[in-house]
Amino acid sequence: MADQINSLEELGQVAEGAAEAVVETAAPREPVRDELGRSYATGKRKDAVARVWIKPGSGKVTVNGKEMTQYFARPVLQMILRQPFQVAGVVDQFDVMATVSGGGLSGQAGAVKHGVSKALQLYDPSLRGALKAAGFLTRDSRVVERKKYGKRKARRSFQFSKR
Repeated sequence: MADQINSLEELGQVAEGAAEAVVETAAPREPVRDELGRSYATGKRKDAVARVWIKPGSGKVTVNGKEMTQYFARPVLQMILRQPFQVAGVVDQFDVMATVSGGGLSGQAGAVKHGVSKALQLYDPSLRGALKAAGFLTRDSRVVERKKYGKRKARRSFQFSKR
C-alpha cells in the first residue's frame, strides 16, 4: 500500500506502464503449416462441416473433388467463397482443397468460407485483423429450430377451428 495514487497524472502514468507491459508480454502468433506447406482448418455453418486445406498457388478451388464452379453452380455461392480472399487481399494466391458434408449448398458454402478464413489466418497471422473485422472467423451459431410436439412446425400451430 506504499504506492498510493493521489492524482489523475499519476494514474495515467501507471496506466501507460501497464499498457507497455502488456504489449511486451504478448507473443506474436506463429504460422501453422504442415510438412507440405499447407494450413488446415475446419469450418461450420448450419449442419454443414467443411475440412479445408490451403496452400500457395494460382487460386484453384476444389470442393469434394470438383471445381468450385461445378459444385457451387450459383454465382452467389461462388461469391461467398471468394469473400475471405478479397477481404485479406490475397485473391488468386492460394489453392483450396475442401471436403464438405451435411446441410444444403448454402450452408456448405458458408462452412467452406469459415474454414478458408480460419486456414488463411493460420497460414499468415497478419491477415487475422482484416478477417476478424469482417466477422469471418466467428462461427455463425444460427441453426434450424427443432419441431415441437403439438405444433405443425417449430412455432406454427395447426389451423384453429372455432366451430
